[in-house]
Amino acid sequence: METIVEAQNLRKTYRRADGTSIEAVKGVRLAIRRGEIFSLLGPNGAGKTTTISMISGLVAPTEGDAVIGGHSITKQPMAAKRLMGFVPQEIALYPDLSARQNLLFFGRMYGLGGKALSRRVDELLAFMELHERRNDRVDTFSGGMKRRVNIAVGLLHKPQLIYMDEPTVGIDPQSRRRILDTVKQLRDEDGMTVLYTTHLMEEAQELSDRVGIMDHGEIIAMGTQSELTQQVGEEDRLEFTVVGAAAEGTPARVRDEVALVTRVLYDAPEQAGDGSGESASGRLTVFAEQGRTALPLIIQALHSAGLEVQSVAVREPDLEAVFLALTGRELRD
Repeated sequence: METIVEAQNLRKTYRRADGTSIEAVKGVRLAIRRGEIFSLLGPNGAGKTTTISMISGLVAPTEGDAVIGGHSITKQPMAAKRLMGFVPQEIALYPDLSARQNLLFFGRMYGLGGKALSRRVDELLAFMELHERRNDRVDTFSGGMKRRVNIAVGLLHKPQLIYMDEPTVGIDPQSRRRILDTVKQLRDEDGMTVLYTTHLMEEAQELSDRVGIMDHGEIIAMGTQSELTQQVGEEDRLEFTVVGAAAEGTPARVRDEVALVTRVLYDAPEQAGDGSGESASGRLTVFAEQGRTALPLIIQALHSAGLEVQSVAVREPDLEAVFLALTGRELRD
């Protein structure tokens, strides 16, 4: 399938005030296919924003390049940027202007004008279900309506690729549903490529054709959700809330006991209790094939390790489980 974005060994090093340096992005290579929704996920500080800023031409790479629709972002930046639309996380509108006035203003910034711009603005207001409020000031809009105007701005020049940075932050469920449906419509009806970032795993699961997972400045996994699940093993995730004695020896004892029945990813419990060091409570995450079948054996092993199980949840393989297995952290961390 034809690609529209190719990141080629992108690196970014920042110099600190004390003369030392930090490598925020470490040789990222990725290809985004034309007409797909590609979600780039990673914990805070993983390098997502820096990577996308380099792809978008907002930050110059220390090394490497990105090619957008055949145009190098370092050698042909204007040609590359014309193919891209940008929907920032923060609302970037003039509150004293109406929705239509905002779109007309930004359309002129894109070099559009005349009747063509007027038609395009009306098309987008109808598409975003804002036509009836087109002449109302933006500062009278709800958060969800402002975000829909924000998206319309990014679509004015009919980009081939649109980057959406957490477009549903801080809005009500109905507005969020409308925006997610809009994203899918852009792909399905307009053939547009969407580069999407979010801290809501359920959004990534619903929208994404493919997912890239970043951590510590590197792409550590990339593929469809099915491919990523197979990469880390199609295992159920069992989440236990546990309480037990002998806090210092607990992690090793749990590994020894549970390893007899399954492969374990252990999240060391947070210290709690009476302050004497004689008790511990926290969470234990276990990955196991046929988790429901293994559950009684794991509970027995936990009891043998001196831990009491207070609650348990069984989660079948999903993107969140893949992310946790690969990074050791949840997406919101």
